[in-house]
Amino acid sequence: MHTLAVETSCDETALCIYSEEEGVIGDILLSQAQLHARYGGVVPELSAREHTRNLLPLLDQLLRDTGFDLKKLDFISFTLTPGLILSLVVGVSFAKSLAYYLKRPLVPVHHLEGHIYSVFLQGPVEYPFLALIVSGGHTDLYLVEGFGRYTFLGGTLDDAVGESYDKVAKLVGLGYPGGPVIDRLASQGEPIYALPRPLVEEDTLNMSFSGLKTAVRRLVEQGEYRREHLCASFQSAVMDVLERKTLLALRQTGVRRLVVVGGVSANSELRRRFTQLSQRHGFELRIPPPRLSTDNAQMIAYAGMERFKRGITAPEEVNPEPNTPLEVFGKSWS
Repeated sequence: MHTLAVETSCDETALCIYSEEEGVIGDILLSQAQLHARYGGVVPELSAREHTRNLLPLLDQLLRDTGFDLKKLDFISFTLTPGLILSLVVGVSFAKSLAYYLKRPLVPVHHLEGHIYSVFLQGPVEYPFLALIVSGGHTDLYLVEGFGRYTFLGGTLDDAVGESYDKVAKLVGLGYPGGPVIDRLASQGEPIYALPRPLVEEDTLNMSFSGLKTAVRRLVEQGEYRREHLCASFQSAVMDVLERKTLLALRQTGVRRLVVVGGVSANSELRRRFTQLSQRHGFELRIPPPRLSTDNAQMIAYAGMERFKRGITAPEEVNPEPNTPLEVFGKSWS
């Protein structure tokens, strides 16, 4: 079986041709990061315009590079939720148009489900496992007991980790996107500034990062700091919270397998800290390579294939949804 996957949830335009037998046949991605950098963050209207401009040329290039015949497709998979609604509308409309032209079924995918199954592109993970999703828009802990069987355990009550990185980078004048530059500068500094770890001592799996961001702003306003030390202090506080909450979730569930996914899982300090954590506490850890950590169409293709194999498709009138919880996704139309 073959699918074409479409991913346009934010500011990456991505397509993937995927085969159940062969794996990834072709994959293409165009990032808009440089375009949005001048504005200090993603501009939804601009992102949607660029998706509209680039989807057809990217598909043409993908077909030229692979020599693939669209008529071999069995279905079209695409991100339906969550994301920027204008960006989602473009991707969903593109997928619907292809499905109509080819007379193929539609298979919507939840973006977070795609992230969870990005690790499966490198090999399967035994169920049950715990998923820590850390990205620009989400910081969530899920218990995964099987495909489509997700239990939300806890998450951020305010800013997501990736959002916090971008806001701190803006405060310090580091530009957008903030994650990579903070990670790089943090490796040159020491965590010498006392910053809060909100909720870290509380017996809850919820997290909070807005207070940490506020503490950074106050330190910046004082004017006496070194950027590399500030970045190291901020990043250390974030990792402390993620570590403590993840360990608590592992203890509460009794699960001994963890996947860490989402754009922030590309962070070098996160990879180092969680690798050490798994070695100390004896649990299995899986983190996708950086190329599969950030938004991509390969993960949407894999999750779409799993849905199609289970007979899960959607009616033609299915519409994008800005923020449907993973645990209830598809229940209105599947």
